[in-house]
Amino acid sequence: MGKCYSAAVTTVPTGSRARTRQAILDAAIEVLSRNPAAPLGDVAAAADVGRTTLHRYFPERSDLIAALKEEAGRRLDQAGMRARVEEDTGAAALRRLCQEYFDLGDTLSLLFQEQVSFEAGCDDEVESMVRRGHADGSIDPELPPVWVQSLMWSHLYAAWSYLAETGASRHDTLRLLLRCVEGAVRPLR
Repeated sequence: MGKCYSAAVTTVPTGSRARTRQAILDAAIEVLSRNPAAPLGDVAAAADVGRTTLHRYFPERSDLIAALKEEAGRRLDQAGMRARVEEDTGAAALRRLCQEYFDLGDTLSLLFQEQVSFEAGCDDEVESMVRRGHADGSIDPELPPVWVQSLMWSHLYAAWSYLAETGASRHDTLRLLLRCVEGAVRPLR
């Protein structure tokens, strides 16, 4: 998961500038995940900064979206590392990966709404994890890695849609997500 995104590395300010920039990014993720067309003034208000401050960091909406893409990639990469996909059975690693991705919350909403996009090259570690699951008997060998990855993303989308539409608890929704993913990849006996 460590190299899912190929976003250009930019110099990030330190100290109070870094905190302000991060506050704007966090607010943008929250605001735009709920309303993709929200004006930047809403993002500034949520970040508790003025519009001029927001524009000093991100002169155009496209600059903010580019930074959000980089931030989403960073968060996905960190979630992948926390999931330790190279350890245990393939199915156990898949479960951890689903849980870590589910915990990204509004960042997933940005991805699902295609405000930020995936880039090629993210599949290697997932493929290795699924192939390990085929070998250790924890993932049905008839399921290709691309299928399992698509299944994971579609179930994550379903979980976040369910959460938003029903107001169910995150705990119960995560339990349902993991149950469905585990059941879907389990070998037929």
